[in-house]
Amino acid sequence: MRVTGPARVDRRTKRLVRRLRPGDIAVVAHRDMDEVAARSLVDAGVRAVLNAEETLTGRYPATGAAVLLAAGIPVLDGLGEALLNSIRDGDPLRVEEATVWCGDRYLGRGTPLTRRYVEERMARARANLDLELARFLENTLERARRERDLVLERWELPPLRTRLEGRQVLLVARGPAYREDLAAIRPYIEEVRPVLIGIDGGADALLAEGYRPDLIIGDMDSVSDRALCCGAELVVHAYPDGRAPGAERLRSLGLPAVRFAAPGTSEDAAMLLAYQAGADLMVAVGTHTNLVDFLDKGREGMASTLLVRLKVGTHLVDAKGVSRIYRSRLTGRHLAHLVVAALVPVAAMVAVSPWLRTWLELVWLQARVALGW
Repeated sequence: MRVTGPARVDRRTKRLVRRLRPGDIAVVAHRDMDEVAARSLVDAGVRAVLNAEETLTGRYPATGAAVLLAAGIPVLDGLGEALLNSIRDGDPLRVEEATVWCGDRYLGRGTPLTRRYVEERMARARANLDLELARFLENTLERARRERDLVLERWELPPLRTRLEGRQVLLVARGPAYREDLAAIRPYIEEVRPVLIGIDGGADALLAEGYRPDLIIGDMDSVSDRALCCGAELVVHAYPDGRAPGAERLRSLGLPAVRFAAPGTSEDAAMLLAYQAGADLMVAVGTHTNLVDFLDKGREGMASTLLVRLKVGTHLVDAKGVSRIYRSRLTGRHLAHLVVAALVPVAAMVAVSPWLRTWLELVWLQARVALGW
């Protein structure tokens, strides 16, 4: 393996992808890379991935390593902090087998990701899953006891120009299979015309499918400038104490925004916002709901998400994974039905129109002459 290209460096993959260009070599520190992060690197067209951490530790079945392998992108693992800190954006890198060079300067050595390596780590992860689940449940229940009052109380809503009361709302996060699920519910979107809310990078997911979000909520760390400037109303998710790190980015772009202080993740905040604003129904796509989802996000429990979902109850319909239930296919029977349906009105017209009947007989006669029948 020999790969060359300019370096793009950031510890956090979701920040890095906003700066990546095709042919770059991505340099990150992403332990147990998730599917969404890996897909974003594939979509960016990177030539290779250098990871200061382990892309797949075997602690739980993180799927990012398999996504990169399937896309044919070389990955060097476990390169360490020293190498990460020695590389600057734009450095001309060269990857040869397991070594990394900047020009003629040797930078370090890592472990190449191979199919066998990933299969062995995934087998270890599956064997370890019960232990991780038990630890996760203990953390969730303990935090739920502590955070119960925080989540269940009503939080002050900011003034919104987007009307949510009495309307259906589509909440889109950029979680696993969000593209397929968005495509699967396209008929719902086009018929019902729900309010479109992008949760951080979910706004880019909506734009990619041809929809403009009505409202964007989150800490604004994984959404693109293009999405922020698309005209959607912007709501910064703030901590319960009022601090909102994402507000600084919007100020630097000169974009007006309101704050919504609420506990939990930005997905939790989006559900609380829509619920308290009187939304008739919330449909969620790409949200994080299971053990692997939350471990991918670096969270050791899901107390706030559990409590929020219990609170909103039947107002929430989770469309995650709907694309796996049914995929419409055009079969021979469908085609036969279409042909018969099209022939019925033609036959009726021929029966009542002597002129059309004579014209068809002439066409048939010419066809027989041409074919020598």
